Amino acid sequence: MNTISKLIIPLFVLLVIFYAFRKKVMIYDTFLEGAKEGLITVFHIFPSILAMVFAINIFLNSHILETIFGVISPILEKMNLPISILPMAFVRPISGTASLAIMNDIFVNFGPDSFVGRLASTIQGCTDTTIYVLALYFGSIKVSKTRYALSTGLFADFIGIIASFLVVSLLF
Repeated sequence: MNTISKLIIPLFVLLVIFYAFRKKVMIYDTFLEGAKEGLITVFHIFPSILAMVFAINIFLNSHILETIFGVISPILEKMNLPISILPMAFVRPISGTASLAIMNDIFVNFGPDSFVGRLASTIQGCTDTTIYVLALYFGSIKVSKTRYALSTGLFADFIGIIASFLVVSLLF
C-alpha cells in the first residue's frame, strides 16, 4: 500500500502529460498561464485575507473570549457540558487551523475517544470556517456587500455546535 501511495501522484502527472500530448496542448505554456492566473487571484484576495487576519488578532487580543467564557461557564456546568470545548466552538468559525490545534490539545488532554474528544471531532465536522470562507471567496470576486451571508453562516455554525452537543450526548 505504501508503494502505491508513493506512485499515485507521479503516475497522475504522467497521465496528464500524456493526455495533453495526445490532445496537442502546449503543456508548458498552459502551465504558465495557470500560474499567472493564480498570482492574479492571490493579488486580488490578499487585502481581504490581510483584513481578516488583522480583525481576528484584534478580537483575540481584546480578551473578550475570556469574558464570554466566564459568563457561559456556569450555564454549561449546570447542563453537564464540558467547558474545555468552548475555545474550539468560538474559534472554529474564524480559523480552521486554530480549531484543529485546539482539537489536538483536547485529544492530548482527554483522548480522542472521550466525550470531549468526540464532541470536538463532531464540532469540527458540523461547522465551517465561515469568516475565512467569506473573506476568501467574496474577496476573490470583489463582493463588498455580503448581505445575509455572515449572519446565515454564523447561525449555521451555531446550529452545528448545538447539534454536535445533542448528537454526542445522545450517542455517547
